[in-house]
Amino acid sequence: MTRLATSSALTFSSSPNFYRSPSSLSIVLPNPKSIILSYARSSVLAVMEKAIIRGHLTVADSEGVHHFGTRSKGCNDVYLKVVNTDFWMRILFEAYMMGDVEVDSLKGVMDLWLDNESGMDNLTSAVSRVTSAISGLSNAFLGQTRSKARLNAIASYDQSNELFKAFLSQEMMYSCALWTEAEGGVRGDLISGPTPGDLEAAQLRKIRYVLTAAKVKPGDRILEFGSGWGGMAIEAARTFGCEVDTLTLSKEQKALAEERVKAAGLQDVIRVHLMDYREIPPSFEKAFDAFISIEMLEHVGSKYYHDYFRLVDFALKSSNATAVVSASTFPESRYSGYQPEDFMRKYMWPNSCLPKGRFTLEGVENHAAHYPRTLREWGRRLDANVRQDLIVKDYPSLKDQAEFDAFRRKWQYLFAYAGAGFAKGYITCHMLTFTRPNDCPATCD
Repeated sequence: MTRLATSSALTFSSSPNFYRSPSSLSIVLPNPKSIILSYARSSVLAVMEKAIIRGHLTVADSEGVHHFGTRSKGCNDVYLKVVNTDFWMRILFEAYMMGDVEVDSLKGVMDLWLDNESGMDNLTSAVSRVTSAISGLSNAFLGQTRSKARLNAIASYDQSNELFKAFLSQEMMYSCALWTEAEGGVRGDLISGPTPGDLEAAQLRKIRYVLTAAKVKPGDRILEFGSGWGGMAIEAARTFGCEVDTLTLSKEQKALAEERVKAAGLQDVIRVHLMDYREIPPSFEKAFDAFISIEMLEHVGSKYYHDYFRLVDFALKSSNATAVVSASTFPESRYSGYQPEDFMRKYMWPNSCLPKGRFTLEGVENHAAHYPRTLREWGRRLDANVRQDLIVKDYPSLKDQAEFDAFRRKWQYLFAYAGAGFAKGYITCHMLTFTRPNDCPATCD
């Protein structure tokens, strides 16, 4: 607490017309941070009182225990313990990353949030108002604290190849897998437990499914926006006999993709370009039999959808050509041209935008049910394989244990956050297939 000497409290002497200020007298004024915390805490608790209708939430902090919603048999009962009062000034994902809060089930928190979505929107608005109101005070009194600096660093990390190797399948596909009864279906890992090789089988199935939908045949030329680490391109060339030009903006991805292509002996038929899709050369005009993009469209932004598909049209042959685009999507009711900032847009995929479908398509499939298990598999591998000594090679700052713990929690939060969104239908994952208007469907007469 800050102790400030003051002249507002005075001690009078016994002699008339004389008074003196006591040398040791002082009053205690609240620390600016405590004012901010108290305001934030009371605001959040007040909104949560009305927000939680389905399920039950227990929040414990140094000042007591608070219960929200109604506890009933079989309900989603979540326990949240505040271990650092900074929790009240942060949005949940930042508080979790920073270790300000402990939860008994991260999935339970996400489910509770989505089950009470309308009320939680009010909570998000309240937190935004609180943080906006206190940001000036916070910056003035607290400055760039270590925790703020850590959050800024986490948001700016450009994840390394070694990190993704640790939790992705051998194909290194950073997208939704497709599960069948061969792996026990979309809940097989929950019913009978995960089996080694399940993720690899499901990801290879997804790649082949996309290539089959693209109607490719030996000798066809494929254009891909979003190389990843070359998983789709390698399978297209190795198994389907195609030639592939694939684009990425990541130097790290390009280097590893080319290494993997060379190891597969396919360097003569696969070209990895470090190139923005808007920079494709004139030589690409009407040069491709198929176009494929797996979960890259989210990064384009709705403002540029027209340019994106104009370039797809530019590159595809005028007839007998197919495009397959897989993307995470918002339902129409939640879509807007402006996507507000949330955890994924701030810490995982800056400036991303989940699109809505606006075209006449040959086929639309919703693969959302397959995503939660994919995310669970990634989470298990992350916990088992991501070690501090592995990551510090790319991020020396993660030698600090607190930095590394926050880094790991960011990924744990992502998998739980996205998994709940797909499971609850908050977001979906569509595969869109479309062809040239004059192309004939399969023989039907």
